[in-house]
Amino acid sequence: MNLKVLGGSILAFALIGVASASFTGALRTERTDFGAAPRAADAVYDATVAPASAAPIKEFRIPIRDAKLEIAGGVTYNGWSFAGTVPGPVIRVREGDLVRILLVNEASMPHSIDFHAARIPMNVAFRTILPRDSLRFEFVARDPGAYLVHCGTPPVLLHLMQGMYLPIIVDPRHGWPGKADKEFIIVQSEFYVQGGDSALPGQADWKQALARQASYVVFNGRAFQYQQHPLEVAVGDRVRLFVVNAGPSFSSDFHVVGAVFDKVYPDGDAAHALAHVQTWSIPAGGGAVFETVFDKDGSGEGVYAFVTHAFADAAKGAVGLIRVGAPPQVAAMTH
Repeated sequence: MNLKVLGGSILAFALIGVASASFTGALRTERTDFGAAPRAADAVYDATVAPASAAPIKEFRIPIRDAKLEIAGGVTYNGWSFAGTVPGPVIRVREGDLVRILLVNEASMPHSIDFHAARIPMNVAFRTILPRDSLRFEFVARDPGAYLVHCGTPPVLLHLMQGMYLPIIVDPRHGWPGKADKEFIIVQSEFYVQGGDSALPGQADWKQALARQASYVVFNGRAFQYQQHPLEVAVGDRVRLFVVNAGPSFSSDFHVVGAVFDKVYPDGDAAHALAHVQTWSIPAGGGAVFETVFDKDGSGEGVYAFVTHAFADAAKGAVGLIRVGAPPQVAAMTH
């Protein structure tokens, strides 16, 4: 199928509700409007991900918005976003799906979008649009894996450090090998901040970003949020983690304390799966898929930290907890 960029107005891409389905000939189309039901800016980012639907055509309306964010306890920040949260909402499709995008700039300055999972000319599909403008394009999801989506408007460093990224999961045509009982998305990123610990929101610190002196390194947009609100799984669960590193500058050395990864998919090809992995590094702009099992006779009931094993970065916020079963004293656990 040919790739095509589509012109026209926002009204031509009518979307009803958050998600709906219709039939176009013999092909079912699923439509999702990420602007229809924005999440509260102060809520914990929900790391759980649902399976992709069977619809072979998936359409997404993605609004670009200025956003006041809470990036650590009591620390607010004037950022930019896709759909009002950082990271933006998860896109999940299947290999072979036709993906249609409507990008709508509701923000105060020019922005764009760059899909690492798309094979499409950047000068057309990823071009910058002005406030109150929109852009439509489509591509076939040909490459399975966990990918970054981000704003590519120069300076890209600034737009990324402001929060303009979201993950896209492309499932293999016949699914990932084996069944997972729980699936989560983890997006690592950095913030470079002046202020933000008073009544006034913080602002971007450009010099700090160029020097790679991050104020916070976070999972899913906020420092330490999953220490207070652990990911919940049951004893015996096979857990699949889609990990994307938005950067903009650091690698993510992903590790779960007290567990070993049975499988790591550094790309979407099951033949490339690695076994018995302790830590796997993901470059800025990359992604990988991890699986581990919390067997009763293995890891079992308890609390497990997930971190970047670059501990200077973990100390700035890239630490979370997985609670398996119902162990005591979760709130006191750190790493």
